[in-house]
Amino acid sequence: MKSFKKYKVLYVMMMPAIAYYILFHYVPMYGAVLAFKDFQLMKGIWNSPWIGMHHFMYAFSDPVFLQVLKNTIIISFYKLIFGFPVPVVFALLLNEVASAKFKKLAQTISYLPHFISWVVMAGIFMSILSIDGLVNSVIKLLGMDPVLFMGNEQYFRLILVLTEIYKSFGWGAIVYFAAISGINGELYEAAIIDGAGRFKRVIYITIPMLAPVMAILLILSMAGILDAGFDQIFNMYSVNVYRVSDIIDTYVYRKGMVEMKYSYATAVGLFKSVVALIMIVTVNQVIKTMGGKEHALW
Repeated sequence: MKSFKKYKVLYVMMMPAIAYYILFHYVPMYGAVLAFKDFQLMKGIWNSPWIGMHHFMYAFSDPVFLQVLKNTIIISFYKLIFGFPVPVVFALLLNEVASAKFKKLAQTISYLPHFISWVVMAGIFMSILSIDGLVNSVIKLLGMDPVLFMGNEQYFRLILVLTEIYKSFGWGAIVYFAAISGINGELYEAAIIDGAGRFKRVIYITIPMLAPVMAILLILSMAGILDAGFDQIFNMYSVNVYRVSDIIDTYVYRKGMVEMKYSYATAVGLFKSVVALIMIVTVNQVIKTMGGKEHALW
């Protein structure tokens, strides 16, 4: 009570956020029991018969689900491997720019795509990469045949990764800009006196100081390893590229919202959540084992 009285204003400010998480994150967990039931609309969730692990066993015997799981893992790892370093590199490069005006302009431009929805972004990219789009116009000028990029399995995953990086790298760099600004300037001054150039200052001061932030963001990223980007893929894919682009989220959408197999869709979604929990705990433990206890979340 003493703590509440002392910080009552802060507690009051926290209440809307707490209410949001309770209503939209914890209360809906009741619906997870659908994964173990044969849901019948007229009987409701609780009165529908229990069928145990049937939906999970069916999912892992379904070749379509196994292909969807494979696509999700591949696309997520591509985005993580190629997308994770980009905000770091961008922040490091922009930090070395002397002009404050250019820094602000570059940051503003890089942030903008984050605020544009995937509905709009998908339309822009599909227009640019269409048969009559900008990219194919250049290809035609070079004397080559146009390519159906959005309907070609060979290019589609690459397009997903590049467009995701373009949309998110500026926003993702904000954390690194904040971390860099918090580095003690005396470290750089001492390094300059010792004769260290820009490159060595980045290697021996900036990057090591960013390591804790990078470790935490990597751990949090692993929690979404099966979240390959529903909004992006749903707005960009087509039947022609289902084989390489259909992911767990789009699969759950079709099973639940289109085919109305609510119990099965819930089971697949629950499996995804369990894997996310396992991944975040595993990566956190690996970082602690590698000697980075201070970098781990717990």
